[in-house]
Amino acid sequence: MQTITFNDTTLSPYTFADEDVLTATTTNITCPDFIIGDMNSTNATIHTAVTPPDDWQGNKYLFDGSAWTLNPNWTDPKLREIAELEARLAELKGAS
Repeated sequence: MQTITFNDTTLSPYTFADEDVLTATTTNITCPDFIIGDMNSTNATIHTAVTPPDDWQGNKYLFDGSAWTLNPNWTDPKLREIAELEARLAELKGAS
């Protein structure tokens, strides 16, 4: 596997298969199916031959080039969406 991390935070927002070709320029990083506009050769690093945690999700882990660490600021997107929907539901119930 491969991961791309931000240099300043070591945040790992993306993983890719070993055979995927990733190209970093000073403008962006080109991946097989999309272009990452906020990451580039000056603010990010592409790490190859890595083994992400089994429960890896974008931004859930930090990777320093050798070790994975759980991101202390990560919130499960499903739980965040549930909280937002519950708040909206409470708002709508109060409006009737």
